[in-house]
Amino acid sequence: MPDAGPWPEIHRERAALADDLADVQAWSTPSLCREWTVHEVLGHVVSTATLNPATFFARLAGSGFRFATMTTRNIARETADGPAATLARLRAHANDTTGPPGPADSWLGEVVVHGTDIRWPLGLDRAFPAATLIRVAEFYRRSNLLIGAKNRVAGLTLRASDAEWSAGSGPEVAGPLLALVMAMTGREAALEQLSGAGLEQLSARCRTS
Repeated sequence: MPDAGPWPEIHRERAALADDLADVQAWSTPSLCREWTVHEVLGHVVSTATLNPATFFARLAGSGFRFATMTTRNIARETADGPAATLARLRAHANDTTGPPGPADSWLGEVVVHGTDIRWPLGLDRAFPAATLIRVAEFYRRSNLLIGAKNRVAGLTLRASDAEWSAGSGPEVAGPLLALVMAMTGREAALEQLSGAGLEQLSARCRTS
């Protein structure tokens, strides 16, 4: 049987996010993503779930090959009919196996990180399986795709306090694996959960990214 890669995990995490948000009312709450509300982050997640390479390049061309403009338009499209419709779209496309160009591990990372961008400000929590967080952490620490995670953790040792995982070399940053993943992707809100000799360096990189 061929390896399904991260798709079963992606499908599970999309469904879990939809379940967690079923009763949310405070959709205008600021997310951990600068300038986006939790509804707008959800719209971004839905946009990723519904794109394929052909629609991605068509929309990019239609946006004058300005990635940020395309992203803004995608979010506006997915949020125009209100949060209930956006959430319904996530449920409808939770099991899709298409996405924009790029490695499938990046879409697992996106639903984990953006799901957390939404959950933490709303006071929600998700106990991600350790294997999923390890897979995401291994992807991000080796990749500068879009968010520069590899550069952000260069020269540092990362050590999870709640899973059998560590990586890198240099001054240590330790803490819960989800917090390490969020810090790798530039989320300053995760830094208060971390400690170690390398924390100041990582914090400075998060502030300037």
